[in-house]
Amino acid sequence: MDFQLSEDQRDLRSGVREFCEGRFGRDRMRALLDTAPVPGMVDRALWRELADTGFFSLRVAEDAGGVGLGVAEAALVYEEAGRVLLPGPLVATHLAASLPGEPGAKAAAGDAVVGLIEGDSWPLLIEHLDALDCLLVLTDEGIRRVDPGAVRGVRVAHPVDPFTPVTSVDELPVGELVADALVADQWRRIGAVLTGALQLGIAGRLTELATRYAKEREQFGRVIGGFQAVKHLCADMLVRTELARAAVYAAAVTLDDPAVGDPEVAVLTAKVMGDDAATRNGKDATQVHGGMGFTWEVDVHLYLKRAWVHATQFGGAEENEEALAATL
Repeated sequence: MDFQLSEDQRDLRSGVREFCEGRFGRDRMRALLDTAPVPGMVDRALWRELADTGFFSLRVAEDAGGVGLGVAEAALVYEEAGRVLLPGPLVATHLAASLPGEPGAKAAAGDAVVGLIEGDSWPLLIEHLDALDCLLVLTDEGIRRVDPGAVRGVRVAHPVDPFTPVTSVDELPVGELVADALVADQWRRIGAVLTGALQLGIAGRLTELATRYAKEREQFGRVIGGFQAVKHLCADMLVRTELARAAVYAAAVTLDDPAVGDPEVAVLTAKVMGDDAATRNGKDATQVHGGMGFTWEVDVHLYLKRAWVHATQFGGAEENEEALAATL
């Protein structure tokens, strides 16, 4: 068994990294944060550029206008999106691109911003509601399509992640059924893996930020990276990231080829380890940065806040850990 990325996969990853860093570098991220109103976090021009690269149609068959790749390649792409904190409902729009007909075609082309929520918890918290063209609701019977314009709620004044505006909703229209329960279950698994990939990107980027700062910051006449306690923090961050990487990549491959393992166990493990790596690395990176780590000017808090948001998507830690324990 070959555990290395293929040449095509490495080229895909490097190409997406170059695109993401070029289109949404730190300067643009900070400019958006400092100037845009909270509802305006989805840049339509950037959204279409993402679509042009195949960001949303990556798993759509070639004869249907897509790229025709698998979850393994999608995980590499979404890891890079996590590294730069690309805002917007990326995973939801990616999943929606696989729907037949108009909803899928518009999502794949970047002409629609699609939201996705679980419909069994109240009150519902809908991300980027003002920017959505379509809202999809996962239910026990399948996936329902709801007009976001018909949804009424109260916008949360201070969302956890400043890039992710949230609206609290008490009631949803029934909507129309667009896919059955089997598709909904498949989406939950793919969505969990891709969200785990976003978390992996965050964990890796936090490791980079912490180690770079540890090499530059001086205290008591020497760089802080020379102190044992800081070395341990950075080493722990790297170990968490690499363990999460193995879990996310393994889950993606297992979804592409279920014969290689148990998809349920692989997906739950990927999400649990991805969430753990991102959130704990955020705390450790804050500690490495010392007093500066808590300030608005340092980017660490932005990554930690996004990690907290992703950790609530497609099952939280306690829910996924219990589901994983039930498989033993």
